[in-house]
Amino acid sequence: MIKKKEIVEFKIEDSEFGGKAYGYVDNVKVAVKHGIPGQVVKAFIKKIRNKKAEAQIMEIVEPSPFETQSTCRHFGKCGGCFQQTIDYEKQLELKENQVKKLFEEAELKGYQWLGIEGSPQSFDYRNKMEFSFGDEEKGGPLTLGMHKRGRHYDIVTVDDCRIMDEDFRRLLISILEYFRDKNLSYYNTRRHEGYLRHLVIRKARFTEEILINLVTTTQSQIDITDLVNELVAMDLKGKIVGFLHTFNDDLADVVKSDKTDILFGRDYVIEKLLGLEFKISAFSFFQTNSGGAEKLYSIVRDFVGEAENQIVFDLYCGTGTIGQIVAPNAEKVIGIEIVEDAVEAARENAKLNNLDNCTFIAGDVKEEVKKLEEKPDIIIIDPPRAGIHPGALKDIISFASDKIVYVSCNPKTMVRDLVELESKGYKIEKVQCMDMFPHTPHVESIILMTYCGDKEK
Repeated sequence: MIKKKEIVEFKIEDSEFGGKAYGYVDNVKVAVKHGIPGQVVKAFIKKIRNKKAEAQIMEIVEPSPFETQSTCRHFGKCGGCFQQTIDYEKQLELKENQVKKLFEEAELKGYQWLGIEGSPQSFDYRNKMEFSFGDEEKGGPLTLGMHKRGRHYDIVTVDDCRIMDEDFRRLLISILEYFRDKNLSYYNTRRHEGYLRHLVIRKARFTEEILINLVTTTQSQIDITDLVNELVAMDLKGKIVGFLHTFNDDLADVVKSDKTDILFGRDYVIEKLLGLEFKISAFSFFQTNSGGAEKLYSIVRDFVGEAENQIVFDLYCGTGTIGQIVAPNAEKVIGIEIVEDAVEAARENAKLNNLDNCTFIAGDVKEEVKKLEEKPDIIIIDPPRAGIHPGALKDIISFASDKIVYVSCNPKTMVRDLVELESKGYKIEKVQCMDMFPHTPHVESIILMTYCGDKEK
């Protein structure tokens, strides 16, 4: 029997949603992060209980037969994209099987399985990147990029990152060189000292507008006009339409704004999806894969179907993108979202698209749905990773709407909610997966349900 702190060697048999893979040692299921089926690994047992263990990979003894050579020179150091060595078609197969397995374990049956749609781009697809300033080793040169795998503080400069837009790579290099020349300090999250915190870049794929947001503390006063002018003059594929300087003295290592100055242009980009325009600000949520978003929203629109003379609820609506895409086919769309800035953006975008049948409400779904006088014919749900709050789910069920279209980035919590919906009279009609995040363990799922219960109850 294996023990805690022991180093074991085993073959990875399969993977589960969320980035974990597993194999067996002495009839104990050993789960590891960032493992790929077919690999033989040496792993350190961190904990063990009830014939289940969690371990950390120390060495890959044999690669998986699914693996090829990575095209990114940061592979293995950076904390993301650990599936990049797997052929993309195989990635899709693994993700589809992970979601299907969750349905089987929950004993959900009788639906049409529509498989998985791949991203239109498997590389260069990310339209937003959030970089951190730091160093890769203590006392080393300034770096700008992503956290090193398994490390809280070390930052790897990812100027060759393959999943982000080419313009991002060029901008990252220019900005890092500028601040290295200035010999400015990064913000140390342990000592709470330093100036440079984050760099956030957005690029609307279909309009090619670029928005740059530099995030610093107020511990220094630096004129960066020359940097802004240098970047605006660069020969990029896209066009810089705004440069922001956000000040953040919060102790938490997150991007937030105490104050934001516009140093050039405007504080948003315009993206076009499925014939509509969307204004995306520096702090707005928007799908990070624009091409994938078009495919995702097309699936949702197909599942909603003809909604003429029907009322649609768009719950957890964010900036109202999905609701506005189905709005031209509906009588009325009512969106609810807890983030007030997102609701304001949703209202602005509805005006931008001349949609006068959309209403967006700021508030918690579990509270706001109780106040609505309208009864929905169709409900679209796109909840956070934690799934639907039990109180909100109870109210959603009480509407007994003809259709529910459930969009999820976490199939584990989605399946939990689907079991409850089925027990209350809903039937799963169709299931489709959509890969928005190639080379990572994440996947979106879209579910169509119809109500078969008693509406008089």
